[in-house]
Amino acid sequence: MLESLSVRNVVLIDKLDLEFADGLTILSGETGAGKSILLDSLGLILGQRADVSLIRSGTDKLSVTAVFSKPAAASNIMHLALENDLEIDDSLVIKRTLSSDGKSKIFINDQPVSLKLLKELGSMLVEIHGQFDNQGLLNPATHRSILDAYGQYNSKLDDVANTYKQYTAAKQARILAENNLLKSREEEENLRHWVDELQKLKPTTGEENELSQRRNEIMNCEKLIESLNVAYSSLNQGTDILSAIRHAQTAIDRANSIVDGKYQDIVDSLEQAFFNADEALQQIEDVSSALNYNQNEADNIEQRLFALRAAARKHGTDIDGLPQKLQEMQQQLSSIELGEDGLLKLKKEEDSLRLLYIEKAKILSDCRHKAALELDKSVMKELPPLKMEKACFVTQITELPENNWNSQGIDDVCFTVATNPNSPQGPLNKIASGGELARLMLALKVNLINSANDITMIFDEVDAGVGGATAQAVGSRLKTLAQKVQVLIVTHAPQVAAFGDHHFKVEKKTQNNITTTYVNKLSPSERNEEIARMLAGETITNEARAAAKVLIES
Repeated sequence: MLESLSVRNVVLIDKLDLEFADGLTILSGETGAGKSILLDSLGLILGQRADVSLIRSGTDKLSVTAVFSKPAAASNIMHLALENDLEIDDSLVIKRTLSSDGKSKIFINDQPVSLKLLKELGSMLVEIHGQFDNQGLLNPATHRSILDAYGQYNSKLDDVANTYKQYTAAKQARILAENNLLKSREEEENLRHWVDELQKLKPTTGEENELSQRRNEIMNCEKLIESLNVAYSSLNQGTDILSAIRHAQTAIDRANSIVDGKYQDIVDSLEQAFFNADEALQQIEDVSSALNYNQNEADNIEQRLFALRAAARKHGTDIDGLPQKLQEMQQQLSSIELGEDGLLKLKKEEDSLRLLYIEKAKILSDCRHKAALELDKSVMKELPPLKMEKACFVTQITELPENNWNSQGIDDVCFTVATNPNSPQGPLNKIASGGELARLMLALKVNLINSANDITMIFDEVDAGVGGATAQAVGSRLKTLAQKVQVLIVTHAPQVAAFGDHHFKVEKKTQNNITTTYVNKLSPSERNEEIARMLAGETITNEARAAAKVLIES
């Protein structure tokens, strides 16, 4: 709900502070008094384009501030706030400034925001309707949601949305599997060639290191034999190390027997030394006999390493990664062979969910057709009092082509009207005039009152061109709306103004060649006087005052 509006330096407005309440608020005044300026000021708060021509002459900056109480059902607002890191408590304070250099600043609860965000938030707070500004009705894209709000079959809408989500997910999974399978088939010949190549190569983990070591041995065979011969000679020629160890053992054994085994550790050490030296000699003999220079083996190792490294480069890995690469490609081939079965399973699941979606959508469609008949009937009842007794309102529901199915179902909804008995049904903006559109919108809004959002509605002269009983019917329906939501109306019709809970008069005064617009909240007696003026014109008679009193009391 709009709680207050403060305007500074907008066209004819110098300084203006207004407080608003719920119910039906009337804004009246003579033509040219500045009612449209007030709406322009509010439009700035709702994200409309700012023009420096709005800045009051003699000043270099305008500002508009509005305070809204947070709607009770504010999930959409809170979601928007969360997405944009916007802090919202119990109220929203929106401020917008515009300097003469064209620079504009926007704040919501003292946080700077973009014009795009302001416009999106504004659409959640206020609806503005006028003779030529009924965008909600003129845009067929909104008609389905309007009908759904009237029908109140939310569980059916949720069923369709959830099933559509599952169906589209299954469809995407099937498309992805098809693409992957097609890509794999295109690579199948290469895969089979590469797998055959690696299977023949038979790479093993650690093979490169083993081959490199063996190649090093072969290339340094002479040096190795020379070093081994020196070691063998050192152990087995000149002083016989093994014999020396045995002599030492014998001597220690004799001494050990005298001291009752006290030197047994020395005996054991000599025994271990004997075996170690003997084992070392044997190992030297073995490796020496195994060493030989084989040019063929060296060539084979070089060829093997070359082949392994070439395969590793081809598959973007190292030699040790080739066995894993072979396994992966074998698995890819297996997937291709099993791909048809997997794809068939995904297609079956997609078809099943598509049929379930159609079933849920048709149930929703039946609900829409039923709600459409009820809405048409209810709107038609509202039209005669609004001086549209010859009009015919029809909600048309047609099935969308499958490529346009969505989470809201398979229906396209369009509100149509024929303003004369023999005229064809057609889109509202093609058939109805501005005043007719405004009254059609009012008839719809009255019927949608139970599903209306907690939003402020502003009507700009929707009663233009009508008077008497028709204007009274318009006022009555605005009053009905105001029982559910806050309603503000700019009007010249006294029959409409009489229904107001609150009444503001817009007027302008000129002093020292400077014209200023003022807005005053009227007391009961002032309200009676203003409605009398609306009835009588410039000269207010006692008869007009009496008639105004009757209008208000009735």
